[in-house]
Amino acid sequence: MFALPAGLCIHDVQQEGTAMISRPLVHRRHLLGLLAGTVIASGLTRAGQALSADLALASAGDSSLTIEYDSRLHSRLVRKSDNLALTDFAPSDTLTLKDGTVVDAFSLTGQTKTAVTDRHGKGTRFVITGRSADAIEKTLTVTFYNNYPGFGLVTTRYRNGGTAAIEVAGWRGNAHTLKSSGSGFWSWSGATHPDRRDWVQPVKDGFDQPNFMGMNASDYGSGTPVVDAWRPDAGIATGHIEVTPKLISLPLLATPVGASIAIDQARAMTLAPGESLDTLDTFVTMHTRDYYATLDTYRRIMADRGLAAPKPPEGAYEAIWCAWGYDRIFNVPEIEGTYSKVKELGFKWAVLDDGWQTNEGDWNLDPRKFRSEADMIAFVKTIRAAGLKPKLWLAPLAVDPGADLLHDHTDMLLLDENGAVHDVTWWNAFYLCPAYEPTRDYTKKLIHKIIAEWGYEGLKLDGQHMNGVAPCYNPLHNHARPEESVEKLQDFWKLVYDTAREANPQAVVEFCPCGTSYAFHNLPFTNQVPASDPLSSWQVRHKGKSLKALMGRDAAYAGDHVELSDNGNDWASTVGIGAVISTKFTWPNEGRGKDSKFRLTPEREAVWRKWADIYNTRMLPKGQYLGELYDIGFDKPEAHAVAKDGKLYYGFYSPQWSGEIELRGLKSGTYSVTDYFNGKDLGTVTASSSRINASFEKFLLIEAVPAGKA
Repeated sequence: MFALPAGLCIHDVQQEGTAMISRPLVHRRHLLGLLAGTVIASGLTRAGQALSADLALASAGDSSLTIEYDSRLHSRLVRKSDNLALTDFAPSDTLTLKDGTVVDAFSLTGQTKTAVTDRHGKGTRFVITGRSADAIEKTLTVTFYNNYPGFGLVTTRYRNGGTAAIEVAGWRGNAHTLKSSGSGFWSWSGATHPDRRDWVQPVKDGFDQPNFMGMNASDYGSGTPVVDAWRPDAGIATGHIEVTPKLISLPLLATPVGASIAIDQARAMTLAPGESLDTLDTFVTMHTRDYYATLDTYRRIMADRGLAAPKPPEGAYEAIWCAWGYDRIFNVPEIEGTYSKVKELGFKWAVLDDGWQTNEGDWNLDPRKFRSEADMIAFVKTIRAAGLKPKLWLAPLAVDPGADLLHDHTDMLLLDENGAVHDVTWWNAFYLCPAYEPTRDYTKKLIHKIIAEWGYEGLKLDGQHMNGVAPCYNPLHNHARPEESVEKLQDFWKLVYDTAREANPQAVVEFCPCGTSYAFHNLPFTNQVPASDPLSSWQVRHKGKSLKALMGRDAAYAGDHVELSDNGNDWASTVGIGAVISTKFTWPNEGRGKDSKFRLTPEREAVWRKWADIYNTRMLPKGQYLGELYDIGFDKPEAHAVAKDGKLYYGFYSPQWSGEIELRGLKSGTYSVTDYFNGKDLGTVTASSSRINASFEKFLLIEAVPAGKA
């Protein structure tokens, strides 16, 4: 073991009685430097001798990945196909004590291997045990399943085998540094950040991202508990597979050796002699190409555990028009006056966005727009009469300071340990607690009214605050632990989803957590997800790849309003990846919002019409997104592929490209290749001759049709 330098701490942990608040780790660069820096991770022992393969005294693995352990139970990841060590021996699973000591060396005491069959199918379980110099016993359980090659499920138990109590601060698992190949690294991180940064980023010198899975701002938090780093020939990833959100960190940083990942949890506790600490259910994996394989396998593992996105209804794939171009200060006649153009262009949904209500919380109708519920019902009927489907915007879990609900039901508020409210910054609102039964009852009645009484066929659930919540200390809620609010948020969204679908089995429940990285545990309770306020077309595309992996190849992912894409008109980044198209144009007049530049001019109309026709003719979101074929970081140009009705569709993206492109995934036979945006014949290809020369600016969309197929 070693002690951290003075002033260096692994966790910021605050204790309130027996309840714990886990906060982001601090000084990660220094700590990971100690665990996987140039001494250990370069393959040198403390005596300065190079580590060799014969120091692997124990191992766990399958036909794809082997995890080797040395005499201290330090580990490394080895790709089985070519016996390539992707990482060097390092202390991957460690226990941190309250005084800052990191227990990182355990003498090997035993290992077993048994066959298992459980919810994940058939597999092999490896149990490796060790003991530290001060009698802390370590039991590593690693399971590989036939259905998930190269994907090891890992749990660790630390038992106090001594005679004195041990004060624990937390644990670290699956800490590995992917060695550099000289070609750089890319990464995917599932944590939420208030700057709404890219989920996919290059790992350059100085890169250091904590990826705390709790609240990283008052109303930005949670996410998907996975972190992935890769180089052109291989990648590694880790995360947890618990069925509820956990307050952990998944640090990702650049070191002199390579790209480092890990999973950390602050867990302050006292281990009396004989007592144990069990870590979370975690995983470590290796893969080729980009992160898609990791997320796709993670999705299937979680489905085995009962968490899976629902099959989208037919309506979830239909083209969307939203009235948000008119902003909150819309009037009903101008919205209704747009329907004829919406219908004419081929869009199917009409979404009434923010501004119909008096405030967030009460959800009473704004009398300047709807004098009564009868007016709202008539408004919905007008949408249907125009041949469109009605959807309504809503921001559950938010309550404005002046709302009657806040005055009458302060008991619903989510409070911190000091009794203070948590702010929802965008609407100047406060959080309601999702784990409090009166909050649930109030929301259920509201959802039922919107769908069953007003007649809406869909909901647009909106706001970054919906993605995650902080631990709740409101004494009126009688939570068993403050973290109940965190872990039961998904149950709140299940209530919303189930209520809407009970009222209308075909209801589309869109979940839009404004710029955040989607919380995976919420995804089973939505059947449509947008790019969620993308900052660029690059975000539209890589968010699409991510959500197709997390929800299924035919997930109803929407590119969000095209006006948010590059230059406000990049339809190709939505259509080419198999996403649902969406727009917020105004017509015949301009909207009145601060960004009112959305009027459908004749020039725009021609463009919008062409893309809507292309979309409606092919309906690529219903196809199978083939995310494993291309590496979004290293392949140039950037490429995406979708299979539908026996055909293959490709989207290539680059500011400018001239040269070869490769059409991957072709089966036997000859394919006729067409640029389906420009209607240009590009010749024929086969699986063995799949490269063509191409020149394009911004995008190239290709349809490959097998010979003899219309």
